[in-house]
Amino acid sequence: MAKDKMQFGTKAIHAGVNPDPSTGAIMTPIFQTSTYVQPAPGKHQGYEYARTKNPTRTVLEENLAALENGKFGVCFASGLAAMDAVIKTLKSGDEVICTNDLYGGSYRLLTKVYSQFGIQSKFVDMYDVSTLAAHITKKTKLIWVETPTNPMLSIIDIAAIVKVAKQHKVKVIVDNTFASPYLQNPLDLGADMVLHSCTKYLGGHSDVVMGAVVTKSKAIADKLYFIQNSTGAVPGPQDCFLMLRGIKTLHLRVDRACANAKKIAVFLRDHKKVSKVYYPGFKDHPNHKVAKKQMHNFGGMVSFDLKKNSLTAANKILKSTKLFALAESLGGVESLIGHPATMTHASIPKEDRLKVGLTDSLIRLSVGVEDVTDLIEDLEKALK
Repeated sequence: MAKDKMQFGTKAIHAGVNPDPSTGAIMTPIFQTSTYVQPAPGKHQGYEYARTKNPTRTVLEENLAALENGKFGVCFASGLAAMDAVIKTLKSGDEVICTNDLYGGSYRLLTKVYSQFGIQSKFVDMYDVSTLAAHITKKTKLIWVETPTNPMLSIIDIAAIVKVAKQHKVKVIVDNTFASPYLQNPLDLGADMVLHSCTKYLGGHSDVVMGAVVTKSKAIADKLYFIQNSTGAVPGPQDCFLMLRGIKTLHLRVDRACANAKKIAVFLRDHKKVSKVYYPGFKDHPNHKVAKKQMHNFGGMVSFDLKKNSLTAANKILKSTKLFALAESLGGVESLIGHPATMTHASIPKEDRLKVGLTDSLIRLSVGVEDVTDLIEDLEKALK
């Protein structure tokens, strides 16, 4: 069956994956090699050096491309390495317009690294797309979107952003890490590229660090493959094998995480010590209708703020959970609790954090696949 005819759960398991022709092994082998024997100089079987290509990585890249309804997948050693490769397609004097609620590592890469090389960034509230055009200049070459955003879970209308970008001949990339390809497919909405920190939902077991970019454009893919090979920030075959293993259960894990997150969001909203819950599934969440239109479900992430707006109040809860582990990252089978202001977003100046509502008492949950009654009991005890 052609991969474009498969339903998502089938693609997750079968797209790009075939039994090993030499042994019949149903799992893609780990090709743990750095080089490949050539029968004659310059003649090879598609592989010459493992930085350039590796058969395990090739299968993963084809699988990821299929999940995002793209044509080309390009894997990197981390999500930030993937972002780094995309920014390297620009040149000095170019400008990137970014979502103003952005992962701290992405913000750091743009403001602390690439600003030194003459690539400037603007951080814009994209909730109201009608204001975007006013920020675009002749220097603007790329619009960087996160949706849902990290950690405020703001929803941005991808199709509307693309419409404005095309009018100005600007490319759009969407960081789809929070949604995963199971819940949202930005390429179908017109985006030029979609990026993942595969470390999160795609891997799903908190044991691999990896990033990827998927596109339908051969021209974009060729640039990224060139950068991938030239700079060498590639994942190893063992990691690619583990990623393929994780992807096979992506739809099952995300379904459970979504169901758990919805119940936890309702519990928190009714709690007397909680002032606000950020969850796209609530009808009064900003741009809820957009989320309903462009996502298949509302995700496994929930953020909430406390009525006692202080770091001390947040710390008491963060130190008191037993099942929710205090750790960075997200998207694994286990539930995690985090404090963006001092953890994932510490690199963003406080005044910029506060502009988007990221207070010192904001807590972010990555809801896992445990029994939801146990998770709610854990939060209830911590809030007490």
